[in-house]
Amino acid sequence: MLAIILMAVGLLGTVISFMNTPGSLEEAKEILAAQEASHHGGHGASHGGDTHHADAGHKTEEEHSTEHKEESKDTHTATEHKEETHSTETVKDSVHHETEVKKDSIVDTVNHSDSTHVAHAEGTHETPDHTEDTRLTDSLNGHVTEKAHANPTHGEGAHTDAGHHGDHHAEHAFHQMQNRPWSAVYVSLLFFLGITLLVFAFYAAQRVAQAGWSVALFRVMEAITANIHYVSVAMLLFIILTVMHYNHLFPWMAEGTFELGHENYDPIVDGKKWFMNVPGWVMRSIFYLLVWNGFRFIIRKKSIEQDNGDLKLHKNLYNLSVGFVVLFMITESMMSWDWIMGIDPHWFSTLFGWYVLATFLVSALTVICLVTLYLRAKGHLPMVNDSHIHDLAKFMFGFSVFWTYLWFAQFMLIWYADMPEETVYYALRFKEYIVPFIGMLALNFIFPILLLINSDFKTVPWILVIGGLFILVGHYVDLFVMIMPGTVGGQWGFGIGEISAFLFFLGLFIFATFTAFSKANPVAKGNPFLHESETHHYYIIEHRGEDNNAHH
Repeated sequence: MLAIILMAVGLLGTVISFMNTPGSLEEAKEILAAQEASHHGGHGASHGGDTHHADAGHKTEEEHSTEHKEESKDTHTATEHKEETHSTETVKDSVHHETEVKKDSIVDTVNHSDSTHVAHAEGTHETPDHTEDTRLTDSLNGHVTEKAHANPTHGEGAHTDAGHHGDHHAEHAFHQMQNRPWSAVYVSLLFFLGITLLVFAFYAAQRVAQAGWSVALFRVMEAITANIHYVSVAMLLFIILTVMHYNHLFPWMAEGTFELGHENYDPIVDGKKWFMNVPGWVMRSIFYLLVWNGFRFIIRKKSIEQDNGDLKLHKNLYNLSVGFVVLFMITESMMSWDWIMGIDPHWFSTLFGWYVLATFLVSALTVICLVTLYLRAKGHLPMVNDSHIHDLAKFMFGFSVFWTYLWFAQFMLIWYADMPEETVYYALRFKEYIVPFIGMLALNFIFPILLLINSDFKTVPWILVIGGLFILVGHYVDLFVMIMPGTVGGQWGFGIGEISAFLFFLGLFIFATFTAFSKANPVAKGNPFLHESETHHYYIIEHRGEDNNAHH
């Protein structure tokens, strides 16, 4: 019932978020005008030191805007000359000389940094120093080495071009606003798909390692992996809608991106077309889903059949698990390139597949722990004791540290090398997403360390629940920051669309997991390591409510 309620509320909220999306460029301009008015109103109040009524504030803003335009008119020509000089110097370093004449149109397609476009729209209000900073961001984006719409004319012509800048910014912001509900759904979809996939990978790894301690948890992990069938259907539908251009999350899918001479031609993406093309993207995506779902269906079916104690099935399950682990390591990395890194097609990182793996793995282990605690509290897992919970908590702690190591390794090396084609990723996130980008470090590292470093705390349910919630929220934010800068830029937020999408997939996860758990024996009776799992105890752990002496 809870799952159905969550899905109904989530679906309703998602529909509302799509309906609230601006349907025309004029609506987007009104929203931007309201945002700009609010920004300038706050700016005037903070610097003037006076308190005014609302209408008086608007009057002050208009006067300030008129005066500022008059004052900036004399400096505008100098700014234009400075932009021309900077553009000429940076073009010399460009590796794409043959496409310099198309740089303006390239930016229209591939530049997702909303902050850059804000600077374009407000170009007549900014000082030369601020313009330089924006131009540096443009360069870091790797999309062009020249100001997106630099106009070498002066005087009235320059002001006319400023109007074009404003229209361009409004159009770009309009597309970002339209992308936001799609992005909200995509983040939650990938989050639950990634968690489910990594639960399955951890389960298969336990079979490959022939681990004895975790057999008591097998049916819990198998139940969680049932969700992969449901989210795969949702992902397949999303893939179809994406290639039909119902959303524009992947800029390289824009028309003309690979056509030399087209206004949207992108030489950088064109160099990757052997991999980054729509037919290949679709075929690979379908292959990932087929592999994951096929292995899960077969392994689950044979695991239930093994309850009769057939050791041949145990050997067969071992072989299937080995095959899945091998294919998983390949498909997971490629999935992260196709579905996440492809949103920022100019950027690349050889560590990204491992980083995404760590994000989903620590989340998956947390979900296994939380579901196990709930089912044990309800009396459905009689064989699970505090030592099993302690082991799960150790995995949560260890892979939180592992995630932090990968985050630091990727960030530190890119920051130290300071190469524009790499730093673009962090330049965008530090400019618009600094709070969630830095804040997730506390959620994903500091809090798990403080709560789980103590051995005794690893068996206390309420501490594990609190630590688990920190981890799950933190890694949702982690995935959020991976996707949103490249799809919605500065038009991001956490509102009804994001909350509703999360609730829908949470309800789907609860429905899939507990429905699957109820359809099989909670104990994998035919596993030859079952007795080892049943007697799994650490003598240093106090098993509350258990006969400790019987197991020492």
